[in-house]
Amino acid sequence: MTIHDLRQLADEVRAETIDAVSVTGGHLGAGLGVVELTVALHHVYETPEDILIWDVGHQAYPHKILTGRRDRIRTLRQGGGLSGFTKRAESVYDPFGAAHAATSISAALGFCAARDQQGRDNRVVAVIGDGSMSAGMAYEAMNNASETTRQLTVILNDNDMSIAPPVGGMSAYLARQVSGGMYQSIRHLGRNVTSLLPKPLKEAARKAEEYTRGMVTGGTFFEELGFYYVGPIDGHNLDHLVPVLRNVRNITDRPVLVHVVTQKGKGYGPAEAAADKLHAVAKFDVVSGKQTKAKANAPSYTRVFAEQLIKRAERDPRIVAITAAMPSGTGLDLFANRFPERMYDVGIAEQHAVTFAAGLAADGMRPFCTLYSTFLQRGYDQVVHDVAIQSLPVRFAMDRAGLVGADGPTHAGSFDIGYLGALPGMVLMAPSDEAELAGAVATACVIDDRPSAFRYPRGEGVGVDIPDWATPWAIGKGRVVREGTAVAILSLGTRLADSLAAADLLAARGLSATVVDARFAKPLDEALILRLAREHEALITVEEGSVGGFGAFVLQLLAEKGALDRGLKVRTLTLPDRFQDQDKPEIMIAEAGIDAAGIVAAALSALGVEQAKIARA
Repeated sequence: MTIHDLRQLADEVRAETIDAVSVTGGHLGAGLGVVELTVALHHVYETPEDILIWDVGHQAYPHKILTGRRDRIRTLRQGGGLSGFTKRAESVYDPFGAAHAATSISAALGFCAARDQQGRDNRVVAVIGDGSMSAGMAYEAMNNASETTRQLTVILNDNDMSIAPPVGGMSAYLARQVSGGMYQSIRHLGRNVTSLLPKPLKEAARKAEEYTRGMVTGGTFFEELGFYYVGPIDGHNLDHLVPVLRNVRNITDRPVLVHVVTQKGKGYGPAEAAADKLHAVAKFDVVSGKQTKAKANAPSYTRVFAEQLIKRAERDPRIVAITAAMPSGTGLDLFANRFPERMYDVGIAEQHAVTFAAGLAADGMRPFCTLYSTFLQRGYDQVVHDVAIQSLPVRFAMDRAGLVGADGPTHAGSFDIGYLGALPGMVLMAPSDEAELAGAVATACVIDDRPSAFRYPRGEGVGVDIPDWATPWAIGKGRVVREGTAVAILSLGTRLADSLAAADLLAARGLSATVVDARFAKPLDEALILRLAREHEALITVEEGSVGGFGAFVLQLLAEKGALDRGLKVRTLTLPDRFQDQDKPEIMIAEAGIDAAGIVAAALSALGVEQAKIARA
């Protein structure tokens, strides 16, 4: 295509992206910001032979439209539809799946090493931006790149102007010059000449060339990491992008970083005007940009957490809050409005967030390290080494615990019960509703001798009244919500409502059920669990977490105490031992068998009662 044709294509891709996301919801602003860059990359590079890796992946909707998936683009984030991120199983044009930030350069370097080992000459490109460059992993990879390969291109998508000055014709001209053949020829000639010089003069000449160019283009930092820096250039100007990318494609003697400045939400007025550039949206009206959000029946768990933390912080100046680039997603934007000097957003740096919190705790503060469950995984070594081993009272507030619907397996908080419950000394809580969440926050505030954590899901609460000032729980004690005789249902977290519904269904069949809100996965309420084991024929554990979590802890207790020797029948209901693709939350819950029907089926199975006979009766 000609540049004129590419401009028209970019306009069409932008319009298609806006229209598709208006139907499905999803990430909008980041994708709109890279439309021209996406078109230029697919114009210059021969994908999928040339490897193109997107970081984080939510900016890849235009890429999907251009790579054979336009006919399915309105199935984004739907059950059986396209993933909201890049996904290897979905297309050969997605060589690497990405939904967590800052993985692209490391993965691309792996592709480079594999190519070099196999003697091939295809190109490898990583596009990183939208905050991902605040993560240490990106710099670890860049530091290793010059020692590993000679051909790697990193596109730094700078969409907040945090690094670059305003760009225009002069910077684009300079970028073309330093990436072009003439400059490269002169540079190679200079290298050949300086190779004959003594080592001190050779090193001085190299640094002189890099620093002189760095003074003009601002790339000295990247040069020190071993990259040849090109930019900054206007990421929306195809007249600038295409020739620079063509030049860069021919640089094969060292890794290259191309600094591209873009505008998040570009080309769609409502996105450009929004503070978050419409980063993530529900379905919306294209003309007005107004989002169609369901009317809330109850406050979200995220908001309840934030409001409860603010109440506690008003009385306790030692309480501080930490998040990793997710202030609004975790509700800490509300905390920051009230206590701007006591909220720390460390960027996409979960490892740092955890150890930073450990330092605060070690000096007498009460830090709440507030992350999505799926992102806390990135800081697990720090949780073990810097927090748990030292018994430091860091409080981990884990939002988005359990299934997350349209965001799919990459964002599901499936594993925190198992990975935190494995740590000696950890207090691990799971409130069953928004009132219980207030209690969990209150409890975390008074645990000063060891680390603690509490998990809560995405979305609304169940509509219960929240106490003005919640009372802390007794550590390691659950609560009996309903007494019965035949089967005991031991629920952890927000599966309690379905557990009570299951008890009603069992009662209609003449089977009496005890329902317990466990509250704690660690330490377990041993006395209560052993009583349930003695007084019931069957025990069902229910959790919205992976195999190896709460149910496994309960089974180990029962085995150690000999409770299984008396013929107790046990069923542990968890998420399935596989990654569930995106779908509506209620469908995913039913598929996992942890809804009311699934609990009833497990109870009947444990008791040896055939469902068909019960149904006919």
